[in-house]
Amino acid sequence: MRDVACARGDCIVVDDPYLYFARVTQLWRRQLGNAAGPLIHPSAVIDPQAHVDPSARIGAFCVVERGASIGADTVLKSRVTVSEDCVIGSRCLLHPGVVIGADGFGFAPNEGQWEKIEQLGAVRIGDDVEIGANTCIDRGALGDTIIEDGVKLDNLIQIGHNVRIGKHTAMAGCAAVAGSATIGAHCTIGGRAGILGHLTIADHVHISSTSLVTRSILKPGHYTGVFPIDDNATWEKNAATLKQLHSLRERIKALEKKTDT
Repeated sequence: MRDVACARGDCIVVDDPYLYFARVTQLWRRQLGNAAGPLIHPSAVIDPQAHVDPSARIGAFCVVERGASIGADTVLKSRVTVSEDCVIGSRCLLHPGVVIGADGFGFAPNEGQWEKIEQLGAVRIGDDVEIGANTCIDRGALGDTIIEDGVKLDNLIQIGHNVRIGKHTAMAGCAAVAGSATIGAHCTIGGRAGILGHLTIADHVHISSTSLVTRSILKPGHYTGVFPIDDNATWEKNAATLKQLHSLRERIKALEKKTDT
């Protein structure tokens, strides 16, 4: 392939083209520079008891509430909300509409009604984290929700209360993680995948898009839990067959036992 590319004329040949492309885009971005403007937009609302590093950039209509902390060189695009006592590290990028530290979804049933469980923790985000537009990370109930260094989250992701996401894990759009799940480092979670609460996902686990994780995964690897798409009539037949798998299994075991006897 290298010889073929060179035979066509001038070219750039590298071992990892996608990584090279990423670094070229970074070079272009540096050449373009950032639009001049105030580090803190006049429309931003920052509580006097919040701490914003002098090098951070806060966009239009952002809200940074009491006790929140924003680290060095972190950028909040427009309409980002950082709720009270939440911590965001250095060199992070939060895209428009991100909400950090809304209440976790906790309610106790009480005689046909719901009693709110106050969410007393916060959210702690490490360094070099990027969070896509309209993604929500809920505050913890007692302890904190934790996003470790280098995590990358796409748009429209829901992270429940007390979730922990390990270093350099990446999640694609519309994924959702229920409360108190722990996801290891260097994982990838495909778009629209779901992870149930209180589960543990090991390091270096890769979840295919639209998969639903219903049990802990303790070994690295690539996991898929998606029923293949088909025309509706065929899908209904296959779904009906799936419902009979348990009884068919028991019949086969009985036949095998009879044959062995």
